[in-house]
Amino acid sequence: MQPPISTLPGLLNEVRVLILSIIYAVLGMVLLYVGYKVFDLVTPTDMQKKIFEENNTAVAIAVGAFIIGLAIVIHGAIRG
Repeated sequence: MQPPISTLPGLLNEVRVLILSIIYAVLGMVLLYVGYKVFDLVTPTDMQKKIFEENNTAVAIAVGAFIIGLAIVIHGAIRG
């Protein structure tokens, strides 16, 4: 049985919005990961090693601040 014609356009719009939201979320996560890797490459030390093996809190705070700042920029670029 098919849904009534009047609800079909609304449903299609909701599906389209859901798909676009998933695409933008994945795009944002990929850009954030790439930005982190670039940040890790341009710094003189290995961030993973400093944070997880040496438990360097200052490096963890710096990386966290960078990720938050980059996330704000990515959000603004995606949102327009």
